[in-house]
Amino acid sequence: MRKANNSEVKKINKNNVFRYINCREHASKPDIANALDLSTPTILQIVNELIAEGYVIEVGEYASTGGRKATAIATVKEISKALGIDITQNHISLVLTDLSGEVLDHERIYYPFYDEEDYYRELGVLVNEYLRKNYSEDKICGIGISLPGIIDRNANKIVYSHALKLYNSDLSKFTMALNHNCEFINDANAAGISEVYNMINKKKMVYLSLSNSVGGTIINMDVKNYGFQNIDDVIYNGINGRAGEFGHMTLVPEGEKCYCGKQGCSDAYINAKVLAKNTDNRLETFFEELKSGNKAMIQRFDFYLEYLSIVINNIRMCFDCEVIVGGYVGSHIEPYINKLRFKAEMRNTFDFDASYIIPCKYKIEASALGAAILQIDRVISKI
Repeated sequence: MRKANNSEVKKINKNNVFRYINCREHASKPDIANALDLSTPTILQIVNELIAEGYVIEVGEYASTGGRKATAIATVKEISKALGIDITQNHISLVLTDLSGEVLDHERIYYPFYDEEDYYRELGVLVNEYLRKNYSEDKICGIGISLPGIIDRNANKIVYSHALKLYNSDLSKFTMALNHNCEFINDANAAGISEVYNMINKKKMVYLSLSNSVGGTIINMDVKNYGFQNIDDVIYNGINGRAGEFGHMTLVPEGEKCYCGKQGCSDAYINAKVLAKNTDNRLETFFEELKSGNKAMIQRFDFYLEYLSIVINNIRMCFDCEVIVGGYVGSHIEPYINKLRFKAEMRNTFDFDASYIIPCKYKIEASALGAAILQIDRVISKI
């Protein structure tokens, strides 16, 4: 293995210092030095460089602990912004973020997908109008695009998307009317990124996406990694880019027919449409009825949680990590998380504990946000 030279080491240290500060509201130089195991003079030099370049600023002082007060350092979040787009069967979602990796603004537009040039041109019109209406385009560093399917970024193709009915299809058509650098990502992977990007203590976990189809993300974070310097090192995609397809694990042999054509896939039992099918396909209405005490909905949800607990317990047995419940259903799950945990506890071979099941943090447009974060991280990686 080639040893990094002094110039490369300095660049890595500088980037890690910025990332450490960026995932916090603010930080002190002593804290940074201790966390990154760097000398105080090195931290002082790096912080001064970042201040001179406009990436960080001093925002005050910490309370004295007996000696000189430490200066609080924060990143200038608004120095760069990115747009995330999530394209589904029926909608186009837009999310704006900056170096904070948080949702600054979002808009959802009903616009059913169809694979013709007019759609891609209209996508460009909608995006460009949104940016002109709200923001200065020259501050947008790039666009991330989330798609429901298996994406081969090296070949620039969407290999398989049942939702969009695209197979071995060139991704360039999505960008034909967009005026910025674009990157593509699977929708579940994007949502998983949005959940873990700003975590202080990075860790390995699984993101389970419960939307109109079921997918997931296997997140392989290193506790010493302060961001996504290489997305392929963070998301485990498997040999064929199909890792995390939890919706196609067999849950009930010879059971309900799945959209993939097979029978008994977990998707057929725990996708969002299973809950919404008796409320005019409106998931919000289902949870309103559930909250109001509708007995039929309570019974349906109990069956749903039973199947969901089996899937989550199987994931736990495979990966022995936290499982974040996300997607459309995940955005409503928090009030019922203890009920789900209890069902999962009953299936755990080793512990009567399901505190590893975590409700998602981002309940609105998580996939669009994660796609935008791809571009934000590209900017950060160059600091």
